[in-house]
Amino acid sequence: MDYYLDISILEDPEFSAPILMNALFSKLHRALVEVSNHDIGVSFPDAGKKSLGKKLRLHGTLERLSELESLAWRKGLGDFTQVSDITDVPKTDEYWLVQRIHVQSNPDRIRRRAMKRHNLTYEQAVEQIPDSSGKQLELPYVRIKSQSTCGQQFPLFIKQTAISEGSPPNEIQFSKYGLSSNTPVPKF
Repeated sequence: MDYYLDISILEDPEFSAPILMNALFSKLHRALVEVSNHDIGVSFPDAGKKSLGKKLRLHGTLERLSELESLAWRKGLGDFTQVSDITDVPKTDEYWLVQRIHVQSNPDRIRRRAMKRHNLTYEQAVEQIPDSSGKQLELPYVRIKSQSTCGQQFPLFIKQTAISEGSPPNEIQFSKYGLSSNTPVPKF
């Protein structure tokens, strides 16, 4: 993972930055399903507490990033994004751990699942799983369409944590979203 490229979202009067980031990230996910061997990671250099910002950074080897860029995966977003060249990662001892955070936020969905799995009545499920059991996260997210559930949209919560390490990661293992709970990416 000694190379990167940045994709910046440009200002647009019709579409907000979060809407464009959702579209960009969804297209990236579909492209990673096609070409990634779990070896391309992402980070969000401009992310804040509630927003991923306007820049998506891809991390990988020159060959893998070139292969990804040879696809027309950003088709339709050319007017809304600016893409850097694939460039060497600057020397750094700081890293991001960029991971997906799962949240059980909908008590009704949790109840339906409990009813199905444990043969409970609705009243029993409500008693076991009160409305207060739903969790609210203060994390940024992208809203993407699930390919496995016929296009149903869901929020993919992303936590980006700065860590210090003396050397780059030995084992590289990213999801098809470019996220990992154990493989850091360079922070710069």
